[in-house]
Amino acid sequence: MNSRILILDCGSQFTQLIARRVREARVYSEIHPPTKSLDWIRAWKPTGIILSGGPSSVTDEGAPTVSRALLDIAPVLGVCYGMQLIAHLEGGAVVGGGRREYGRAEVTVDEASGMFAGFEGGEKTTVWMSHGDHVEQVPPGYVPTAHSGNTCAGFRHVSKPIHAVQFHAEVHHTARGAEIIENFLFDICHCTPDWTPGHFIDLEVQKIREMVGDRQVICGLSGGVDSSVAAALVHKAIGDQLTCIFVDTGLLRLHEREQVERTFRAHLGIKLITVRAEDRFLNALAGEGDPEKKRKLIGHTFIDVFEDASADAGKDAAFLVQGTLYPDVIESVSAKGGPSATIKTHHNVGGLKPDMKFKLIEPLRELFKDEVRNVGRELGLPEEMVGRHPFPGPGLAIRVLGEVTPHALDVLRRADAIYLEEIRAAGLYPDIWQAFAVFLPVRSVGVMGDGRTYDNVVALRAVTSTDGMTADWFPFPHDVLARISNRIINEVDGVNRVVYDVSSKPPATIEWE
Repeated sequence: MNSRILILDCGSQFTQLIARRVREARVYSEIHPPTKSLDWIRAWKPTGIILSGGPSSVTDEGAPTVSRALLDIAPVLGVCYGMQLIAHLEGGAVVGGGRREYGRAEVTVDEASGMFAGFEGGEKTTVWMSHGDHVEQVPPGYVPTAHSGNTCAGFRHVSKPIHAVQFHAEVHHTARGAEIIENFLFDICHCTPDWTPGHFIDLEVQKIREMVGDRQVICGLSGGVDSSVAAALVHKAIGDQLTCIFVDTGLLRLHEREQVERTFRAHLGIKLITVRAEDRFLNALAGEGDPEKKRKLIGHTFIDVFEDASADAGKDAAFLVQGTLYPDVIESVSAKGGPSATIKTHHNVGGLKPDMKFKLIEPLRELFKDEVRNVGRELGLPEEMVGRHPFPGPGLAIRVLGEVTPHALDVLRRADAIYLEEIRAAGLYPDIWQAFAVFLPVRSVGVMGDGRTYDNVVALRAVTSTDGMTADWFPFPHDVLARISNRIINEVDGVNRVVYDVSSKPPATIEWE
């Protein structure tokens, strides 16, 4: 890649969205903590650097900071806290209180060039603010480029490519945010838009071949988008050196094993071994209701099954392929000055045993979900596979809240199948990022026929999203929801109540566990 943007994460909940918006402009980006050394940053050779927002005050003890010398390595954009940090480093005045701004705000463009190229001088534009501190006085050698009320909303250096905005250009609520970011990428950094699926495949195939040599590789195949694309990509690189192992964990959706076997053996011609391991997983999960512990138990059991399967197949595999994505990595890391919090331990990241004999190949580790889908299409995978909704590595275990039992799995599996069948029948499946049923650890009173029932509750979840970082609940037509509820209650023994989840992310996560 000729162009790449380094994003230094100062703790904002929106840092991932900055990376996403940069990649939407077909420029590669990575997120790293601001504690990276100047030598490391210079060696990385960024085309541009973005300092993210964050909840700290620049004068707080331990607040994220960078060396002033960073501003001379490459063009720099400060966003929100990043703007305040530049002002602080360069001798401006940053003060707190009195002018807090949260939510939508109106910004007036003072200088219709640089970050605001394509705007008109004096033009007002809607942006998303989230700050308590503000820049009271721009540093020497800088000039304001925008304001909100009496507050500076943007500035730039008079001769160096250093720019800053007080608002979050990366969120959809900022009306012309994508345009502002593209001004930084192409007018200020002079990036080349070369981050494409084809380019990524070529680079990754070469990397995999160099890493693997003539050794054997196994892939943990779930049948979902991530592992399917990872398997196809590795297969393109090394062919028959790859053996896919599909583990029926007993935590899969209805008829999932049969669908995976048919697709990978018949359509792709990839070597596939199926392992029936339902009892091992259910025994490992017996009595455990904590979601983090369930994830790690599943991860450990998964690797145990892999080791047994590779030995049984007579393979001396040195590598294990996993479909880890960039959001998995971001959400599973919490470091001072880095991403703000560990949201949950992802199956592909946090469940591995430290003494695992396999070396990991994670070819999708740098990609967001929609980028993975586009790579899959470029590799020739069928649309019904690459267009499938995300499905978690731990499967239905994290959609059975509390202890996982065969009865709960059976009820959930049948309810979930009806739910997805009706969504497809209504033509709504492509409009939804993710839809699934959840088995709740509660029972409710109902009336069926002439008798009283005391049965289980199933919750339905459907969200829209572009990247999984944020999500809104899907507004089903009432007749579709009514039909889904009616079918589940009538056709699934043990359910007498269906509820619909109308929570967005944040504050909720997409999965319930």
